[in-house]
Amino acid sequence: MKTSQPRPALLKYWRTLFWSGPLLSIMGISAGVVSGGWTSIPLGLIISGIVIMGLWVVFLGRGGDARQPQFWSRRSTQVSTNALVSTIAVFVILGLLNFSVSRHPTRIDLTEGQLFTLSPESQQVVKELPQAVKVWIFDSQQNSQDRDLLENYQRQNPKFLFEFIDPEANPGLATSFGIKNSGENRDVYLELQSSKRRQFVQSISPQIRLSENRITSGILQLTRDRQSKLYFLQGHGERSLDAGQGAISQAAQALKDKNFVGEPLNLGLTDKVPADAAAVMVVGPVRPLPEAETKVLQDYLNQGGNLLVAVDPPIKSGLDNLLNLWGVKLDDRVVINASDRQVRGKGPTAVVIAQYGDHPITKDFRNSNSIYPLARPLDITPVLGVQSTPLLLTDPNSWAESNLKEQPLKLDDGDRPGPIAIGAAFTRQVTPSAQPSPSPLVSPSPQASGSPSPTPSVSSTPSVSSSPQASVSPSGSPSPTPSTPPFVQGTKESRLIVFGNSTFATDGLFGQYLNGDVFVNSVSWLSQQDQQPLSIRPKDLKNRRITLTNEQASVLGFIALVAVPLVGLTSASFVWWRRR
Repeated sequence: MKTSQPRPALLKYWRTLFWSGPLLSIMGISAGVVSGGWTSIPLGLIISGIVIMGLWVVFLGRGGDARQPQFWSRRSTQVSTNALVSTIAVFVILGLLNFSVSRHPTRIDLTEGQLFTLSPESQQVVKELPQAVKVWIFDSQQNSQDRDLLENYQRQNPKFLFEFIDPEANPGLATSFGIKNSGENRDVYLELQSSKRRQFVQSISPQIRLSENRITSGILQLTRDRQSKLYFLQGHGERSLDAGQGAISQAAQALKDKNFVGEPLNLGLTDKVPADAAAVMVVGPVRPLPEAETKVLQDYLNQGGNLLVAVDPPIKSGLDNLLNLWGVKLDDRVVINASDRQVRGKGPTAVVIAQYGDHPITKDFRNSNSIYPLARPLDITPVLGVQSTPLLLTDPNSWAESNLKEQPLKLDDGDRPGPIAIGAAFTRQVTPSAQPSPSPLVSPSPQASGSPSPTPSVSSTPSVSSSPQASVSPSGSPSPTPSTPPFVQGTKESRLIVFGNSTFATDGLFGQYLNGDVFVNSVSWLSQQDQQPLSIRPKDLKNRRITLTNEQASVLGFIALVAVPLVGLTSASFVWWRRR
């Protein structure tokens, strides 16, 4: 009994000594932080404090009074220890998760339109950067939206760099770039780090932020040595490249942003297509092309050239012989839109396309719309050596009307039922020395074609002509036998795109729906620039706000402020009365 008396006193001293342990540890940590170096003194203080606290814990485990349970045997100690271990485990797990996320960051964009994710085209361009590219933003304030966009680029490839520069703090750098900031506008430039080549991208302001399309297009133009030339045929009333009524200036600018250069071409003044032509565009002629000019275009295709034809109804293009060689004919009828998707103010002749062919041009369009006011059908017939793919397919309820004066418009004799192709892409292999035959050749049966029509609805639809043999050249020369193809198979690919409408690419309509994407993607594929990404669809934040009238707002306020509380109060009163 006497030997147990000193232990409580010793325990009392140990409790007093315990407080020196945390105190020494705090002093060591403070000394290390303040001095900026973990020398022997801070480390010694920390270790001393930890040793004292450890001895105190061991002493408590030995117990002080035989009549009481030992410290580690107490229920309160066990519960506290479990809680402490659980807390430490949670912090350790959170630390490991944060460490893993910092080493392997992953972003998930849950917005409806993927507003915070780069388009596949931009990702492709950045991942394939041949050398480092830097974006210079000459703005003293870093906009969070612009920075997020640039960081998205940088995540794809560390070769993509960016920097915000205050032009007033760095006047020398701003002068070297020729910065001309005016008002609220701030200039943005791209620079190749190896050659120091620079290119202006755009001006930003509080109302206009950085554009993904401009950055990606700027990277393409800066990293590629040459621009592809497009020649727009002129002389037959085609769409003008300059701004004006019915012009395609917006389309020309969009192609320029894609590293294309558009120039007019008058075949009445030259007897051949320039050798540097990536493609020739025949967009919206109002008069037929002379036979001599058609022959020039045919020779150009024979050499592996690329041609886009967009003709509105009921224009005679003069290209019938050329198109027949590829198995396509421009029907003079007008497509009628009988679906629920109609363009306000355009009438039933404005075709809304929501179904697209399986082709690189339209592979990312899904069920998005594009519109074609006053479009004509295409008759597609299999031809030996030609691969054809319909691009734009109308609604099954639509039809091609032969008499627009008849009211009301309805499907009757002489009309063509849907679905109807109003746009198609064609390819064939040729040798540069190949020459066209004097008249068109159409395969007599689908089995003879090396590439059957992808959709039965197109090939099975009757055309205006009763048979393929009905299409002959104006000269009246006989058609060659089916066993003699008009082209010799070779290793160079020639491409053709035909649209039964040109209005969809004109100013005003070009920026609506997917119209611009259809045109730009077609030119990009047509020019055989396979490494060049296609059009980048702008991402618009959809307005999901609910607009209420004054009456609706009053009713909603009455329900929320009066009806719902009254129902709750009545229910509570009824329950209280029943319990009594």
